[in-house]
Amino acid sequence: MSSPNTGVILANLGSPTAPTTAAVRKFLKDFLWDPRVVNIPRPIWWLILHGAVLPFRPAKSAQAYRKVWDDEKGSPLAFLTRQLSEKLAHRLNEQDIDVVYAMRYGEPSIANQLLRFKSLGINRIIVLPLYPQYSSTTTASVYDDLISELNHWRHLPSFQFIGDYHQNSAYITAIADSIKQSWDEHGRNELLMMSFHGLPEQLTTWGDPYFHQCHKTAALIAAQLELNDKEWMIVFQSRFGKAEWLKPYCVNTLEELPTQGIKTVDMICPGFAVDCLETLEEIAMENKAIFLESGGADYRYIPALNDGDAHVDVLMNVLMQTL
Repeated sequence: MSSPNTGVILANLGSPTAPTTAAVRKFLKDFLWDPRVVNIPRPIWWLILHGAVLPFRPAKSAQAYRKVWDDEKGSPLAFLTRQLSEKLAHRLNEQDIDVVYAMRYGEPSIANQLLRFKSLGINRIIVLPLYPQYSSTTTASVYDDLISELNHWRHLPSFQFIGDYHQNSAYITAIADSIKQSWDEHGRNELLMMSFHGLPEQLTTWGDPYFHQCHKTAALIAAQLELNDKEWMIVFQSRFGKAEWLKPYCVNTLEELPTQGIKTVDMICPGFAVDCLETLEEIAMENKAIFLESGGADYRYIPALNDGDAHVDVLMNVLMQTL
């Protein structure tokens, strides 16, 4: 069989190698030092990171990771991304395309996967970050890492970078279908909440399209489900620091809903390709407890598309528009 001439990299954020304080500290040090992630002048941020964040946060995060860690497979984000890439590779097996996955922080690194393609003589590369909505904090950081490696190459391959797929019809339909399936199996609650990872509001002012793309995605999903304005809403989770972040805040909204007479909610996070610490621990566990303690009666988290066949179909659709 001849060597493939096209390589596809599915890029995701990354994960600690173990749910230990040391491993989490190493991961957070790499992740939080990225200037795309934290937009604070480096000298000031270095002092905050090493003086206030890294001495304390890793232990707390490691405890959270242990709640969702699989004893055999490891981090959910890591093994679900790997399994998703393997299924996509199987689907593209007969089309002379090599599919791998890479992590922006951690292993396998984007640089190592590019070098693997180079050793195979692959001269066309497609990079698909597993972030449906573009953000400078995630998507652009993957691009930075890609270019950082390619800048050392004498002979550059042809490469294409897929910036987002926030309104791709296959993606919207897959998310809507997963919601319908949950409703068929468990019943439908009063309100559908679509929660996206939060960002500082300032980024939108600077031109980051993430906020608008999240709203577009949510509106398209609601339209597919034929929901009226009172049956769904968008919120933003994981606020960090004292700056103003994208609103409405997920936690604040969950605390207020029972006082407004809404006692049951379904929660989904359309911005996450696969489930991870943030969806499984923060959204499915911690935020559920907050809602119930605030007077809520039922809270159901609807999983990400993960490595299901419907997700493979979505990625095939996105890639085929490029291929």
